[in-house]
Amino acid sequence: MNPKALALICALLCSTAATAQTLPQLYDVTGVEAGDVLNIRATDSASAEIIGTLARDAQRVEVVAMNDAGTWGQVNTAESSGWVNLRYMAERGVHIDHFNLPDGLFCMGTEPFWSIQNVSGRLHYDTPDAPARDMDIWMAQDSGIEGDLRRMVQFAGIGGPGIGFIYPAQCSDGMSDRAYGLAISLMTAPDAPMLSGCCTLSR
Repeated sequence: MNPKALALICALLCSTAATAQTLPQLYDVTGVEAGDVLNIRATDSASAEIIGTLARDAQRVEVVAMNDAGTWGQVNTAESSGWVNLRYMAERGVHIDHFNLPDGLFCMGTEPFWSIQNVSGRLHYDTPDAPARDMDIWMAQDSGIEGDLRRMVQFAGIGGPGIGFIYPAQCSDGMSDRAYGLAISLMTAPDAPMLSGCCTLSR
């Protein structure tokens, strides 16, 4: 393996605590009366400003953080994030596909702009300046800890093997006030620059 890629693996693994992660997580709205909605508030308080809503039957809502008491969860709405009362949210779990990656995982970055998506065992890589590429996933290795979403990914890159590391972290896309609970570092080839970005479980 290219020394540059090996150094990336070592640095990322050594700097990330090997503990079980419970967030981000997917939830379904529950317990909201017919004709009503679940309010998204600016802060974790029932008296805070309402900045958005979730339908009473909304599913696969990504919660990226919780307040200290574990009673409110941070979710995204439009181009910002807010808080919902977890009394009305039921954890549904994250489905892991046959390629050991979260189903529907989507990651993106800026400077330069790029995105990558897990699609049936291939990584769909897209940038504004080049045709989209579909790259076969060779390996997506987890830590063996239940609930831990960290993944080391090897794939057929662009001009050589690619490598990426996905890990739980507070992440910003740099363009909006949305909040993300997963980050990614990615190299599309052994001699390619390292890209950094955020990932979501639910677009």
